[in-house]
Amino acid sequence: MSPTRILVTGATGYIGGRLVPRLLARGHDVRVLARSPQKLTDVPWSGQVEVVEGDLHDGDAVARAVRDVDVVYYLVHAMRARGDFDEEEAAAARTVAEAAKAAGVRRIVYLGALHPDGELSRHLRSRVAVGRILLDSGVPTVVLQAGVVIGSGSASFEMIRHLTEVLPYMPAPRWVRNRIQPIAIRDVLHYLLEAADLPPEVSRPFDIGGPDILRYGQMMNAYAVEAGLPQRPIASLPVFTPWLASQWVNLVTPIPRSLAVPIIESLQYDCVMREHDIDAVIPPPPEGLTSYRRAVRLALARERSGEVETSWQDASVAGAPSDPLPSDPEWSGHTVYTDVRERDSTADPELLWRVVEGIGGERGWYSFPLAWALRGWADKLVGGVGLRRGRRDADHLNTGDALDWWRVERIERGSSLRLRAEMRVPGRAWLELAVRPREGGGSQYRQRAVFFPRGLSGRLYWFAILPFHGVIFNGMANRIVYEAEHPQAASRVARPTRQQNPTPGSPRNPTRNPAPGPLPDRPTRQQGPTPASSR
Repeated sequence: MSPTRILVTGATGYIGGRLVPRLLARGHDVRVLARSPQKLTDVPWSGQVEVVEGDLHDGDAVARAVRDVDVVYYLVHAMRARGDFDEEEAAAARTVAEAAKAAGVRRIVYLGALHPDGELSRHLRSRVAVGRILLDSGVPTVVLQAGVVIGSGSASFEMIRHLTEVLPYMPAPRWVRNRIQPIAIRDVLHYLLEAADLPPEVSRPFDIGGPDILRYGQMMNAYAVEAGLPQRPIASLPVFTPWLASQWVNLVTPIPRSLAVPIIESLQYDCVMREHDIDAVIPPPPEGLTSYRRAVRLALARERSGEVETSWQDASVAGAPSDPLPSDPEWSGHTVYTDVRERDSTADPELLWRVVEGIGGERGWYSFPLAWALRGWADKLVGGVGLRRGRRDADHLNTGDALDWWRVERIERGSSLRLRAEMRVPGRAWLELAVRPREGGGSQYRQRAVFFPRGLSGRLYWFAILPFHGVIFNGMANRIVYEAEHPQAASRVARPTRQQNPTPGSPRNPTRNPAPGPLPDRPTRQQGPTPASSR
């Protein structure tokens, strides 16, 4: 693959975030289109790429992004259960297709979905329609159609993992008997990288998949073997409709309903390769395609070592606000509620910051774990992300990271952390944690919850949870300061009760329990169509 100028859309997502550094390693000039460039602040390769701000519905931004580009990677798709996502996806694809044609782009590479002939779910139909729009653009296009992607942090892997680990006996929908051809993330990246260098006469869809064809139940039990768990008896029940199954997945795994619905819908069909024409244009990797069990083994090793490069958690949450917290002077004229707590501490600022940056996940939120847990389950019941997403790294946070039901909107390491809530609340909410050195020694801890209510329901929500603030926020501030002043007591902190048996050593198991309770919530920024790869 000769050095080229490449545009990657969906660079903040699961697959795009892994593709970009590999393109850079091959010597390519890479540009990314991002609705929220700040999400790229802490990725290791951020200083090596050109960033164009905008989304795929912004014709001017897309035109700027494709200017002087040779190859465009289209790695975005919506993962929503409702709304006009299919129309939005088609419109975005047309915008990119027209701009690429006008700019003289020599190739488009799109990651689509493996699918059978005949009637399809709405999400699969949308993926197919986007592929057709790009193929009809007049620009040579390769559509790589993949099924279940297995890798550390992929939504499909996490769903298999948690269903298997939580349930000793598995009542399951009929689709557990459907045939599926999973593919390892490393093999998906292999095909994506090589597709950019294909000759212009190659313009068509190609099925891609791993060497194994399995039933979904076999995939779960193969995971159990690799994870050192007993194999699970599985009973296929006809009463499990796709809707009911997605609710079940939402409750027993960290995968939110908005993401579970399209995954479950795609499992209603036998999704195996119908042709192997890809072998004629892109040979398999020199070491061969990765078997399913080896892909699981590799994913588990990554999880245990804390080396999860990207995660499904990076995907945007449907319905979560994406605009940043206005600066304080801009609040005039708006209804805003705040809860501010300050504490002086004898601890060194560095020690206090370490506690702040390590909050959430396995460690919990340092106050009233039961209230946080109940609030997390309540959020899950209404289709929110709940509290069990956890965090990718136990000790370090980066801009854009998911943190239970929050997302890191901004981090100034050593001094301040701003989280935006992605739980379902009638308004917008943030939580800010700050550390300042104190004159004469020690430090000061400042904690501020900010809530912008939406209508009467938002105001009622805030006043309904107000009585809990004294317990939740006050206890949280006290305990964080205590932990910094007594680091030896950290192991005795009330931790969330495990609701499943996560893989030993896995740093970011969505199994932690303390769910932020009666606390205002705050979504984070993320782009329109979700970066592809959640399947």
